[in-house]
Amino acid sequence: MKTNLKQWLDWQSSLHTSKIELSLIRVRTVAKRLNLLKATFPIITVAGTNGKGSSVALLDAMLTANGMRVGRYTSPHLLTYNERICLAGTYATDAQICQAFTTIEKVRVEISLTFFEFATLAAMILFKQHKIDITILEVGLGGRLDAVNIFEPDIALVTAIDIDHSDWLGNDRETIG
Repeated sequence: MKTNLKQWLDWQSSLHTSKIELSLIRVRTVAKRLNLLKATFPIITVAGTNGKGSSVALLDAMLTANGMRVGRYTSPHLLTYNERICLAGTYATDAQICQAFTTIEKVRVEISLTFFEFATLAAMILFKQHKIDITILEVGLGGRLDAVNIFEPDIALVTAIDIDHSDWLGNDRETIG
């Protein structure tokens, strides 16, 4: 039984045999079980090699200044895991994240999820629970095969594309982009 965020994160790190798996089948299946695939709020995805974090921060600031309750999902975090999930200007608490993980675990059953897939699903659970007006999802790695792309975006922002993660994505901009 996991009782705190550190225990959940340690367990997730050992759960899936591959840290990165460029496929959406498993995470989409769990999201469907959680009734998350049809979001009740607009979604903006931000992809690219450089400038994603700055673009997400700028979008968040503009939308918040216009009175919107913004859900923001980014990775990696700088200091604490909670930074990944922001609910209307406030980082999700350990308790909120642990509760979302518990919800995922109840429906996941036999399906193995990566660390990032758990985080993505937890973010969407919390955005739905907190009645967010609009969500900004930062693509982690892999563009179209990244876990955030199980959710249909209303707007997709692509920042500069460069050669990065070539072991996973390819050796030229055309393949990566």
